Amino acid sequence: AAAYLRAIDEGTDFIETDILASEDGHLICFHDVTLDNTTDIASRTEFAGRKRTYEVQGVNMTGWFTVDFTLRELKSLRVKQRFSFRDQQYNGKYNILTFDEFILIALHADRVVGIYPEIKNPIFINQHVKWSGGKKFEDKFVETLLKYGYKGKYMSEDWLMKPLFIQSFAPTSLIYISNITNAPKLLLIDETTVPTQDTNQSYYEITSNGYLAFIRKYVIGIGPWKDTIIPPENNHLGPATDLVARAHALNLQVHPYTFRNENSYLHFNFHQDPYAEYEYWLREIGVDALFTDFTGSLHKYLEWTAPHQNKEKKCRGPPA
Repeated sequence: AAAYLRAIDEGTDFIETDILASEDGHLICFHDVTLDNTTDIASRTEFAGRKRTYEVQGVNMTGWFTVDFTLRELKSLRVKQRFSFRDQQYNGKYNILTFDEFILIALHADRVVGIYPEIKNPIFINQHVKWSGGKKFEDKFVETLLKYGYKGKYMSEDWLMKPLFIQSFAPTSLIYISNITNAPKLLLIDETTVPTQDTNQSYYEITSNGYLAFIRKYVIGIGPWKDTIIPPENNHLGPATDLVARAHALNLQVHPYTFRNENSYLHFNFHQDPYAEYEYWLREIGVDALFTDFTGSLHKYLEWTAPHQNKEKKCRGPPA
């Protein structure tokens, strides 16, 4: 929670989260389907026998899965920072948020702050978690948003009061929820050789003109991994693809992910300067918004370069 509050203090327009589910059907904010890397579960002896092996997106994974724990059990865990090179002082201080708690952080801000939740691993979740009445993960996801008044088309009066983008790597989930909410949706795009979890297409196929023309009936934009737009060569920027231009030609927004200030994530072209990276992507490539782990630097860049423009920026906060 503290990461989202800090992002709001630093000026973010949206806070972002991935949504998964507990064994008893509660929606939680968590990035991985396993708890191993960002919680203290390995040290919790009472859960030692709860490791499982499941197939996730065609790959066998072994670990402690969120779908095997009740919300009460998940709430007893404490989260920790995934990356050793990031600040470790918050490890063990916070627990896993529910989707409801995440939404309330945005609603209780002293200004309008949008939310940008992801329907994460819906195929896997629907295989392992069952809800009454035959409802699906996607149904519960949208029900939660509607409960708090999140509705309306992009830039409508309702949307401006409670801004929302719904994102997913699974196109069938976005198509499904288009029948139950008119809120704006974005299709996330992975590295081009990776297959989708639901349609068994590569993201190379997903980024074809034909598929983009099809999916635009359901989404207002795409959220590509930034290296899919500009594949790097030995940590230097390679030639840019025409993905942004082709998406814009179909009136699709482009929100690439994830922008980080650390040197290990900056291509050599930017000389360890995240502001140079922002300048390149927003001015030269012409994307419409960015996902970032570092709201403060992106907010400063936008203030310095376009103080009167209403640009969107996203924050993917660290797990603590």
